[in-house]
Amino acid sequence: MPTPDDDSTGGRIRRERRRARLSQRQLAERIPFSYSLLNQVECGARAASAELAAAVAAALRIDVSLLTGTAVTDQLPVRRADIVRPIREALDLYDLAPEAERPTRPVEAMTEAADRVCRQVRATHLRTAASALPDLVADLTHVALTSPSTEGWRALASSYRTAHDVALKLEHRDLAALALERMGWAAERASDPCLAAIRQYKRALSRQDSELELRLVQAGHDALEGQSSREALAVAGQLHLGASAVAARARDRAGVERHIEAARELAARTGPAQSIHWLGFGTLNIRLHAMGAAITMRQYDEALQQARVLRIPPSAMTSRRARFLVDRAMAEMETGLGDTSLKHLVEARAVAPEQTRYLPRTRETVRGLLHTTRRPSERLTRMAAWVGV
Repeated sequence: MPTPDDDSTGGRIRRERRRARLSQRQLAERIPFSYSLLNQVECGARAASAELAAAVAAALRIDVSLLTGTAVTDQLPVRRADIVRPIREALDLYDLAPEAERPTRPVEAMTEAADRVCRQVRATHLRTAASALPDLVADLTHVALTSPSTEGWRALASSYRTAHDVALKLEHRDLAALALERMGWAAERASDPCLAAIRQYKRALSRQDSELELRLVQAGHDALEGQSSREALAVAGQLHLGASAVAARARDRAGVERHIEAARELAARTGPAQSIHWLGFGTLNIRLHAMGAAITMRQYDEALQQARVLRIPPSAMTSRRARFLVDRAMAEMETGLGDTSLKHLVEARAVAPEQTRYLPRTRETVRGLLHTTRRPSERLTRMAAWVGV
């Protein structure tokens, strides 16, 4: 049975909370995390994440190093928590009785708004999307519960999906998982097989168990059974790309090639389908997934060869362009091209600063550059400080 350890982050949180004369529930009300999680962290049943420690430090108005035991100069976890706090509150209130006097917009206008915030995430405007989501979710929930319609439920499911994407990009995985639960709830009421399949695709990519991941991907295909529309084919193609990422994590090269080829066959049937559910499905996305799979399998020379012949068109989503630049930077770092790697990280920062800053692969690449560089340049030092390394 877990026991509290005064030298752990959880033990320090308990000590500082008591010094502030707060109960666990009182502290939980001041942070974007649940009372249950705080209780488990303090008693040693769960480890404290960097985001939780930073949020507690901000609530108690103390330096986070008093909780972690290490000097921390960057406040990225606090900033991320501040961004997602209103989204967390909106998702938590989904099952409350609707507000009778709440003013609402026409369903058509809210559907357009749901599409707009999804597009903002693809343009890497995470703060803008995050600020619009809480009211949008509240409005759509009100309409869905008081005047249910397929269109309203679809828009609500889409908004939950966007909440998941924002939370995942900001590394709040617990909130991302909650958003997917809500998405499934709304998609079921919309009776939309494509939305149900997209939810399974998103669930699969958030796991670390290849067997379970593949089961979730298959569940997505099952949801599309009997569907032959262009929309369904594009979603099926994206499911294959998700399966290729799962295979790459399992070092299954044959599986990667099989799913990439299946996606290519579907892309030939759908033609350009980047705007369908904002999945970005198409030839470019397939090539980016193939490159990403090579990096995951540590085949860096192969990944770099693919990167050098890839041309990202101006019409490509900003999120795709930034991710490509970060992936290329990692392949270059791993093949000894430190200067070129840093150049592409700087370019990614210019293209999509919010996304680039929070991508785990950005920090991994910066750490690699610091480790392999005898005398880090001022440019590299500034980049390291910017991403919090």
